[in-house]
Amino acid sequence: MEGIRSGDKRLTAKAITLVESKKAEHRIQAEELLKRIMPFTGNSIRVGITGVPGAGKSTFIENFGRLVIANGKKVAVLAIDPSSSINKGSILGDKTRMEELAKEENAFIRPSPSSGFLGGVANTTFETMMICEAAGYDYILIETVGVGQSEVLVADITDVFLFLKIIGGGDELQGIKRGIMEMVDLIFINKVEQDNLQKAKNTRLELKRALDFIPPKEKGWKIPVLLGSALYNEGLDEVYAKIFEFTDMKKKTGRFNEVRTQQAEKRFEYWVQEYILAMMKRSSSVEEAYIKHKKNASEMVSNPSTEAKIFVEKFLSKD
Repeated sequence: MEGIRSGDKRLTAKAITLVESKKAEHRIQAEELLKRIMPFTGNSIRVGITGVPGAGKSTFIENFGRLVIANGKKVAVLAIDPSSSINKGSILGDKTRMEELAKEENAFIRPSPSSGFLGGVANTTFETMMICEAAGYDYILIETVGVGQSEVLVADITDVFLFLKIIGGGDELQGIKRGIMEMVDLIFINKVEQDNLQKAKNTRLELKRALDFIPPKEKGWKIPVLLGSALYNEGLDEVYAKIFEFTDMKKKTGRFNEVRTQQAEKRFEYWVQEYILAMMKRSSSVEEAYIKHKKNASEMVSNPSTEAKIFVEKFLSKD
């Protein structure tokens, strides 16, 4: 633990590998480690970053991360990669996409395979984040693969949810799900240059109009729609300032800790389900029943939710 507290990157990486492991003996060690570092967690600003492929997430994170460091802070990047369906490994290699940031002494980049976990967010991302906090990182930037339910999952573990938008053809709002708009705290229209500036301003206007029809996520906060270019470091200072303004507002109203409490409760519920299923499957009779009902569900013999209910009630009912 002392190695993590001192900011040793190698030991921090080893701790994360331990937490990510699915081996039973490693899980025991990981739980002990997390218990010991708990008093040193919770002091960072957790920023979730999403956007469609091509929105420039990696460029944004690299240059924004360097801006954070220039402001005297330490930054950790948890880049959740799509996983190979064969070996569950990480296939994008974010360190090669953020070469300049990787060279910074006060930066730590951790590509983590999603391992098929729903929405492209690793199921141990929350725990990994706590290790980075214990290691003294002030900003935790979580990049998602930007598909499926990843937005929901990232919003559930971060303080600020940033949506990167780029200017496309036709209707600028086409393809933006209402669900994303209900979760965002800040929108940054990226890749804005002189030749598309007017189009970018029109996009910003349309987004602001759309946001007027969505109930505010945080009372008293009007979601900013900012313009800029991550590649040329334009507009990033404003993003940094808005993140501070937003988190400061939440701290003053008490919402900051309230939301974090709710997020911790969700993690508790997630792990309860994981551990119950893992314990039940240790029994051969339960494992057989699990396989049977799963097969019934997959072959649509009956509704999957019905099969799940029958299976759970069979072994957990008090009667």
